[in-house]
Amino acid sequence: MTTATLIETVPSYIQDAWWTPADGVSGVEARDASTGEVLARVSAEGLDLGVAVEYGRTVGQAELGKLTIHQRALKLRELAAYLNDRRQELYAVSAQTGATKIDSMVDIDGGIGVLFTFSSKGRRELPNSNVIVDGPVEVLSKDGSFIAEHIYTRIPGVAAQINAFNFPVWGMLEKFAPAFLAGVPTIVKPATPSGYLAEAAVRAMVESGILPAGSLQLISGSARTLLDVLDYRDMVSFTGSASTANVLKNHPNVVQGGVRFTAETDSLNAAILGPDAVPGTPEFEAFIKSVVTEMTVKAGQKCTSIRRTIVPNELKQAVIDAIGARISERVVLGDPRAEGVTMGALASVEQLADVRAAVETMIAAGGELAWGSLDAPAVTRADGSVAAVVDGAFMSPVLLSWANAEAPEVHSLEAFGPVSSVIGYESHDGDVSEAVRLAALGAGSLVATVCTNDPATAAALVTGIAAHHGRVLVLNREDARTSTGHGSPVPHLVHGGPGRAGGGEELGGIRSVKHHMQRTAIQGSPNMLTAVTGVWHTGAAQVLAGDPEFGGVASAVHPFRKSLAELHIGDGFASGLRQVTLADITAFANSTGDTFYAHTDAVAAEKNPFFPGIVAHGYLLVSWAAGLFVEPAPGPVLANYGLEALRFITPVAAGDSIRVTLTAKKITPRVTDEYGEVCWDAILHNQNGEIVATYDVLTLVEKEDTLYA
Repeated sequence: MTTATLIETVPSYIQDAWWTPADGVSGVEARDASTGEVLARVSAEGLDLGVAVEYGRTVGQAELGKLTIHQRALKLRELAAYLNDRRQELYAVSAQTGATKIDSMVDIDGGIGVLFTFSSKGRRELPNSNVIVDGPVEVLSKDGSFIAEHIYTRIPGVAAQINAFNFPVWGMLEKFAPAFLAGVPTIVKPATPSGYLAEAAVRAMVESGILPAGSLQLISGSARTLLDVLDYRDMVSFTGSASTANVLKNHPNVVQGGVRFTAETDSLNAAILGPDAVPGTPEFEAFIKSVVTEMTVKAGQKCTSIRRTIVPNELKQAVIDAIGARISERVVLGDPRAEGVTMGALASVEQLADVRAAVETMIAAGGELAWGSLDAPAVTRADGSVAAVVDGAFMSPVLLSWANAEAPEVHSLEAFGPVSSVIGYESHDGDVSEAVRLAALGAGSLVATVCTNDPATAAALVTGIAAHHGRVLVLNREDARTSTGHGSPVPHLVHGGPGRAGGGEELGGIRSVKHHMQRTAIQGSPNMLTAVTGVWHTGAAQVLAGDPEFGGVASAVHPFRKSLAELHIGDGFASGLRQVTLADITAFANSTGDTFYAHTDAVAAEKNPFFPGIVAHGYLLVSWAAGLFVEPAPGPVLANYGLEALRFITPVAAGDSIRVTLTAKKITPRVTDEYGEVCWDAILHNQNGEIVATYDVLTLVEKEDTLYA
């Protein structure tokens, strides 16, 4: 059996060095959740938090700022691959927290997956720079000399990340990844009961040698004065209890000092069974499986677990029976290091006491014990024997049934363990309004599941509860096998919820990156905004090859002859005019099969209020535009891979002419390849100077012209 190395004191990682308290500091004991064995002491007594924050603001900010978003994204990928190779040692430590192999995969593999996802999305969806343009340009003057837009830049402080005990690795990495991608240094503060696993993960990250100096610091132990040394430059991301979140939110540096604060807190998540999902249907089976999974994975210690199982009254007993049967068949409680165990211990005996106390309060308030027991259960020990483990934090799954569906305790008290409550709702003629009302009594939740195969029921439930939840899973026979599940936040989607759930958003793809950035409105001339953003703006300086009549310089080098090393923002090409004839329009219609009446029927076309008669196809004009600006000989332009934002503005009739102006708008070198992407601003004008069409042309261009030099 693989075990983790015993350590005397869980160290912190501050100023790129490991730190432990002075000799004689006792600290809090961290214990093996299954055996009660003391694993280590945890203390941050004597740690200067102000020094840690200042180091992040200075060294961390400077070192991360030397990298572009794409370069940081690649480091996330490197880090993910490195941690992937060290999973087994992290699994061994994770087992000491009471986590089974599946639990550890959710935590450790899930966290590594977050790194991979943000690496991919960062390179695919963000620029290879440190400025992100947000939204279109606003023209503030008639002549276009004064414009404005919004940009995102990273906040100048640190991201202080306070995490819960239940996911020591995923909880850390899901906050670290977007902060790192944004370019903001992280100070992570894990919860004490399982902080030794977070320390093991940080140690591996440090040993990888991948992270820039100051980009990650770790506080092992209490950090009660952390907010005292933060200010408006910094951000706090908190996961934990609502009571602790409220204390932190009321800190003077948050209320008055401008510290950004986001929280993910308690959540009485619901799963709602539609009236159509009766026993024997795939939906009923999927629903039961989901509820049991959420009760038992991580021993129910998940902020996304299903706490309220809301079902039609007539199906209530069938649901209880099915949940009990599945638990009996599938759940083996014990030390996760023993073969065959499917549910481990709670994180600590203190957590066990809290959960039992919560269940006792709920029973006193009207909840009936429908399955399970609060007595110490018999468990499978590490050696395979079955017995009660006095010092372990084991608890049987508990299912409560409520006669009063509106009892305040079922909608306000969270037993943070393997506990769920079944409550019924009336559903006359398929009406699910009562289920919506019961779900809303949770006062804001992270996630809900709606299980139905009836589209009308799904629409009624989702639109009814969406504003009370951060995420809603619609579960039916079509996605039951492929769904990531009720309790699995994915990095692409927001993780958070309104009200009791904290009102914050974590994850959410690029949204969570922007949480670590400041959105700023910038105003100025096109040239100045081009300089700030690295994106060419209409009206900014251009260097155009091509037809002198339309601003081109005949002797200038065509931009398609320039590699990325030679190409600059504003380089472009201005073509001459090309006339469109009726024969051209007819030939295009016949060759493509696009014989829409506006291109082929003069009488019908003249009746159309948008056209002066027969007009050229928009795609004919775009095709001709390519012919007007392309440089056909082999060169650094490797491929055209698409168009974006195509808009047709002025129709072109037979006899009209078109010309094109092409300008290098954005240049994005790829860090890992010998080429990059160039986005070209394309504008088609007619012979009268009116804009016919606008769009962006996307090409792949060599960094150096080596293939055809």
